[in-house]
Amino acid sequence: MAETKFEKALECLEKIVDDLESGSLSLDDSLKAYEEGVKLVKMCSKKLNEAEKKIEILTKEEGKLVTKPFLAEED
Repeated sequence: MAETKFEKALECLEKIVDDLESGSLSLDDSLKAYEEGVKLVKMCSKKLNEAEKKIEILTKEEGKLVTKPFLAEED
């Protein structure tokens, strides 16, 4: 699988879930879709973990990891 963007992978995963929940797929197609879904979940999880590590690196102060609450900007 080529490098996939997180958002695209999540979109594909949502479609797979919808297809599986609809019950319209054959057993073989359901298994293939499930397999692909598992791969996408692993990839998304890996990307989220990498992002978390980058954030931790960026929030180190004086050699100590400082946890700060995330405050979203208000419009």
